Amino acid sequence: MFTGRIGELGAIERIKGDVLWVRAPKSADRVRDGGSACVNGVRLTVRPADGILEAALSAETRRRSTFDTLAAGDFVNVETPLQVGDPLDGHLVQGYVDAVGKVIRVDEEGCARRIWLRPPRRLLDRLLAKSPIALEGVSVTIAEVLRDRISVVLLPMTCSATTLGELQAGDRVNLELDLVARLLEKAPASAMGQALPRLPWAGRVDGRAGVEKVLRQLAAGGGVIVWDPETEGEGDVIFAGARLRPESFTFLLTRVCGFPAVPCAPEVLRRLEIAPMPGEGDRQGTAWSIPVDLAAGTGTGVSAIEGSARRTGRAHRSDCRVVHRRRPSSGRCLLRSDEPRRHDGRERRPRSGGAALGNADGGPRRSAGVALTRKASPRTRDGRGLLEDPWAIPLR
Repeated sequence: MFTGRIGELGAIERIKGDVLWVRAPKSADRVRDGGSACVNGVRLTVRPADGILEAALSAETRRRSTFDTLAAGDFVNVETPLQVGDPLDGHLVQGYVDAVGKVIRVDEEGCARRIWLRPPRRLLDRLLAKSPIALEGVSVTIAEVLRDRISVVLLPMTCSATTLGELQAGDRVNLELDLVARLLEKAPASAMGQALPRLPWAGRVDGRAGVEKVLRQLAAGGGVIVWDPETEGEGDVIFAGARLRPESFTFLLTRVCGFPAVPCAPEVLRRLEIAPMPGEGDRQGTAWSIPVDLAAGTGTGVSAIEGSARRTGRAHRSDCRVVHRRRPSSGRCLLRSDEPRRHDGRERRPRSGGAALGNADGGPRRSAGVALTRKASPRTRDGRGLLEDPWAIPLR
């Protein structure tokens, strides 16, 4: 086990066949015959002699690392194993290379250097910003994770004490995931993680066939995630108000970051004398109305049973008269007007995500009878949802 804190810079003495000799005097004094050393992030079984580490290279090691390009005279990062009582000054490194990445750009940022790397897709999907990674055996922190690349920032001491200071665009580097992150990947799945594979279908859909599939899902009491990457960079979890069950509302309250709300036609709000909230609404110009509750409710209104009943009542026009006003709280029913203008009379900003569905006569269908959650951040890292239309989910 290693820490990613390099003990010394070694140099390749020679390579002959499958045998490698590395000049590393300090490391050679610390290991015994048959012990281990980490060379450029690769754990090797070594034999020390006269300040040189001798190691045999298997075909597996050459194929899965950058050792196939090493040559005499090259400098390498050398670290000896962690011993009981040593400070864990870095992170746990095993010396098992997960993948080979490629340097695509190097930016000078004052005294520091930002290295942009392109790891394989199979590894990129497992990386998180502000988490450790071993780069050529050196413990560094991932600064950013983008669609096809990551970046790390190197301080002057790291650049001078390791080979990372000489990296240039086009260089290949050994990468190893954080051991803790690797173990967490193997942990038992949560209840949600176990339930998702058993769903009849899941994934991204679009087009007319996708919309029809989503509507059937909503009509059956299921939910969908709508991802809006252009305007808000967040998503909505949507259930049909007429099919909303207490279990679904519990899911919204416990698994989704946001607050429940119901879209409502402006003429219905006016008929029920439900006044708008003061102000201009949120940054998207949403016309919010004051919270309401069911008059027939006997509890505080916060429970999932009353919450789902309140929204189901909103979906059925005949039940609209049984609501009355309450002060805002976490369990109240927020209404969003479908009015094309904000409360101050100005045009609402258009939302990205496609056009609303149309009736047979060509007119737009109102999205009445749909319970949804705004500001709901999906749990998936890449943010893929099931539909690309934030609001137009009509239900007859």
